[in-house]
Amino acid sequence: MGFPDEAVITARSGDGGRGCVSFRREKYKPRGGPDGGDGGRGGSIYARATGRLHTLADLRYRPSLRAENGRHGRGKNQSGRSGRDLVIEVPLGTVVQDLETGETLADFTREEQMVLLVPGGKGGKGNQHFATPTRRTPRFAQPGMPGVQRRLRFTLKILADIGLVGMPNAGKSTLLARLTMARPKIDAYPFTTLAPNLGVLALDEERSMVIADIPGLIKGAAEGQGLGHRFLRHIERTRMIFHLLDITHSPAGGPLADYHTLRKEMLAYSVELTRKPQLILINKMDLYGPGCRDLEALKRALSDLGLDFMMISGLTGEGLEGVKEYLAERCVTAPAATAGNGTLPGPTLVLPTGSDS
Repeated sequence: MGFPDEAVITARSGDGGRGCVSFRREKYKPRGGPDGGDGGRGGSIYARATGRLHTLADLRYRPSLRAENGRHGRGKNQSGRSGRDLVIEVPLGTVVQDLETGETLADFTREEQMVLLVPGGKGGKGNQHFATPTRRTPRFAQPGMPGVQRRLRFTLKILADIGLVGMPNAGKSTLLARLTMARPKIDAYPFTTLAPNLGVLALDEERSMVIADIPGLIKGAAEGQGLGHRFLRHIERTRMIFHLLDITHSPAGGPLADYHTLRKEMLAYSVELTRKPQLILINKMDLYGPGCRDLEALKRALSDLGLDFMMISGLTGEGLEGVKEYLAERCVTAPAATAGNGTLPGPTLVLPTGSDS
């Protein structure tokens, strides 16, 4: 079923309980007044963000959720118990939309953030509320309001400081493993990575950054080709992009052909992706030799575009200290950038944006 970063469920809140029609019947008071209690409120459905979850796998197997109904009112002014609310836990980065209207109901970007998704039905009033000087024995009460049903789409967008992008086999997983303690699957064939992997890079004792290895993109990704636009959305929340170029791959169309291909896919998906600060990493320098890209031509092309670049080897660690220094110089403690109705946690990067291509 692939990486569970989407789920669609039917959610229905609880019905409100009926108000009660009742009259006091006590010894020596055969004609007591109305004492019907109110119905209880139906349970509501909430969603709450938690760092304990990392995918939407739990919701994949719960396509239909319903909160508890409110209890009916009773005599002697006894109100019915309210229905229990239902709380759906979701990972940080989850966006919830109404499937029918397209309305965004919640954007979870901080721990313990909780949002009401489907309100419970209101309980009906008992007949005690309808007594008047001219109507002393009301023989009616309000019914409870029915619950609300909504079709909800849950979409996960990874929260990270840096997104690693590049063609399949550019070496993203190897670089992530070298920079962090993450242990993604690494193999020498396309699309080894079928899900975003996260790792934490420690810059010093107080500062760290989250890095996301975004699965390999190809031409046509914005239209769903390859692993498709499902993974382009995971770049949306990153603060910066590390764009990996494989020095051992010499594409037709010039030294920057792969770079331009992925930039076009990101632009087709969202212009905001191409405006993020980026650093070009020329990877696999340990394998550089005859048959590889023309390194000098590649460096000239990047310089002409005003792009920052470094030469590295994710396998041997060559050049990675320079990458860490580059980040440490630009990472400051500052208010996080806003996203949706919350804020992105962690440090803020202050980086120059290169010339757009």
